[in-house]
Amino acid sequence: MPFSRPTLTQLRQQVAGDISAAQPGADPLLRFSNLGIIGKVIAAGLNGLYGYLDWIALQGNPATATGEFAVMWGALKGVFVKAATQAAFAVSFTATAAVTIAANVSIVRSDGALFVTTASTTIGAAGTITVPVQAVVAGSAGNTQAGALMTLAAPNAFVQSTGVAGALTAVGADVETEAAFKSRYLKVYAQPPQGGAADDYVEWAEDAPGVTRAWCAPLANGAGTVVVYFMMDDVEAAFGGFPQGTGGVATAETRASAATGDQLTVANYLYPLRPVTALVYAEAPGANAIAMTIVGAAAWSSDTLAAVETAIEAVLFSLGSPGGVYLPGDVTSGLINLSAIETAIAGVAGTAGFVITVVSCSHGAVTPGSDGNIASSAGYLPTLGVITPA
Repeated sequence: MPFSRPTLTQLRQQVAGDISAAQPGADPLLRFSNLGIIGKVIAAGLNGLYGYLDWIALQGNPATATGEFAVMWGALKGVFVKAATQAAFAVSFTATAAVTIAANVSIVRSDGALFVTTASTTIGAAGTITVPVQAVVAGSAGNTQAGALMTLAAPNAFVQSTGVAGALTAVGADVETEAAFKSRYLKVYAQPPQGGAADDYVEWAEDAPGVTRAWCAPLANGAGTVVVYFMMDDVEAAFGGFPQGTGGVATAETRASAATGDQLTVANYLYPLRPVTALVYAEAPGANAIAMTIVGAAAWSSDTLAAVETAIEAVLFSLGSPGGVYLPGDVTSGLINLSAIETAIAGVAGTAGFVITVVSCSHGAVTPGSDGNIASSAGYLPTLGVITPA
């Protein structure tokens, strides 16, 4: 059974009892007695030692370690905290004559975020000059929507000062949180790498910058292929967490078309890790939007309806997976049980008496009959669609 740590009050009582027992026929614990004060000091010191021992016990276990000790436990399995990465993309300016924009030229986004050119670019006559840029500060704040206005910090006589951002070529991601890091390294402790098992691809993909969830679909594109679906819930929050780009293989892979955008970043990350003969595709799952009609919801306030939507989204996030992927155990990929959604709704105050009468999805199937469980098509991830109160 676990050790029961004494409280500070119990320690004071124990020390006071010991002092009293050592002084028979006297009262050594009067309010301002030296022995009484010393006893309280000793109890406080013991309490601190017990606390330190508790802390040592936590750091000595990979599941409960924190801070640099969690980093150490991860490092023992070759898992490290994902550092912040810098966003990169190209900016197009209009040149009025032949001109060169040098490397390390400052460019400012409309909100003041600072970027610099990463290579010297030359145009021989008037036209559009496109220069590669990178965020000065690493992190998701550097991610820039295509079409955003960018301005040269120092005017150039032959270039219009305002340009337009292109699509991201590298995603900016913040430093990985301790919770996310611990989740990754504990998976490696529970499921040690096997040189190319389905779980290995998931772990490798989740090590890539910005990736928060991943799934493996062996042989999905034919013999010898592996498709890795992934999400970037923080970096691509503006797009519901769905990666932006086109699916495909790594730049160095010659047997299929290369991916673009976020998918290329992940494909390139997976390429040196995969078994040498595997043809690995990095893909964004499609959205299988689940719509439903809820009888009794017409009387809900807007706050209650918003809380219900949040509760359903939490279920889809924690239990959802694309159809057709590998999942350990007997779990069916792409399946969302209606009972899980009903339980989440019932947990919101003020929803008693609701009934889900209609469930439909954009890319999947709803089980006929009373259960109404939802199965997503291969490659599609369940997401929340429209809730119709009735």
